[in-house]
Amino acid sequence: MRALLLSCLLCGCASSPVAVPPGAPASASILIVPQGWHTGIAVRTADIPASLLPEKRDFPGAGFLEFGWGDREFYMSAAPRPWLSFKAAFFPTASAVHVAGVYGDPAARFPGSEIVTVPLSRPALEGLLRYVHDAFARDRRGEAEPLGRGFYAGRETFHLLRTCNVWTAGALRAAGLPVRDALTVESILRQVRLLGERPLNRRRSSAARWRAPGTSPG
Repeated sequence: MRALLLSCLLCGCASSPVAVPPGAPASASILIVPQGWHTGIAVRTADIPASLLPEKRDFPGAGFLEFGWGDREFYMSAAPRPWLSFKAAFFPTASAVHVAGVYGDPAARFPGSEIVTVPLSRPALEGLLRYVHDAFARDRRGEAEPLGRGFYAGRETFHLLRTCNVWTAGALRAAGLPVRDALTVESILRQVRLLGERPLNRRRSSAARWRAPGTSPG
């Protein structure tokens, strides 16, 4: 149980616009994708303004960009040592944003993950994208610092009360969605299932075991 709690804590984890105003059609959507112990948010690349997230240029041809956030050293380590787990859980540490290009059908790209599609209005999507934009550490020109393998330096500090799933919940609230902070992937999914369309690849027992190739749980 302690190991599970520690893994969850280590995840690469003002008023907001209404997600979809009453009577108004959704003009965009996002995908909530479980990855190991954290949740990622995938957005159709065509819906992302280059002026808001210029990092999209690093993934030419990608149909979606999937965003995650977590403790920098732990998140980027292929085989994190126990000390990294302890430090990330109990000390404020530097963060990293991970961006993955999704080429082709997302359901095929994440075959073992339950994917929930959440419709949004255009203002709601822009609120979420601004939240993601602000997660990057940027210079005066607005450029993010690449760290390699799709990772970028994060602006915020990772700590016990600011984990990857808390970050994801904050992104969804920035889109006007009524989502509370959550410690686990299932807590996030339980909330977005009520807001989204019928999940793709709904195999929850597999979702918790899936890990993005070349990365560790954030």
